[in-house]
Amino acid sequence: MKKLAGLLLMCGLGLSVQAAPGDTLRAVLADPAARQAAEAAGRKAAFFCANCHGENGVSKLPEVPNLAGQNPAYLLEQIRKFGTGQRRDEFMQRLIKVLKEEEQVQIAVFYAGQIPAPGRQEASQVAAGKQVYDKLCARCHGEQARGNEAIPRLAGQHVEYLVTSVTRYRDRTGERLDPAMSSAVAPLKNADIKAVAAYLNTLP
Repeated sequence: MKKLAGLLLMCGLGLSVQAAPGDTLRAVLADPAARQAAEAAGRKAAFFCANCHGENGVSKLPEVPNLAGQNPAYLLEQIRKFGTGQRRDEFMQRLIKVLKEEEQVQIAVFYAGQIPAPGRQEASQVAAGKQVYDKLCARCHGEQARGNEAIPRLAGQHVEYLVTSVTRYRDRTGERLDPAMSSAVAPLKNADIKAVAAYLNTLP
């Protein structure tokens, strides 16, 4: 944490080297200069992430999530969960273990600052998906599906990734562990999941 702590001290934030990642993130986000520096460092630290998540957080692989525009606190928490095994993905877990704490913060800030790339979907699917989303999802993920510090942004996400993730929650396969989500999506049929994924993909 020495490098980032030194930057924060220069910016007048006065944090110690032992600051928790969440505290460091909040301090960085509160200071424009520190945020800009962290974003630049995060682009470099995320060089190995670009192979799957894209250079600017927009993945070219439909099964891999877009990270552009995601809430930085949410991203940092997911990094932590992969590191502890609370989120299960062997490839991701191996990669996370090589990251230093300051790099985790920097990567979260970098991806949060990137611009999402919504897609285009069939109008009838989008309309049907909006009905499902408004009924079951909007109360937690927000009317525009942009989430918050604890709940992920879904707007502009890949259809295939969304379909796979929601299906795993519904079917309780073990890759996704969230009782509230599993309960919320339990009544969805496959066609409903595809429709809501199509709708979400079109949101900016």
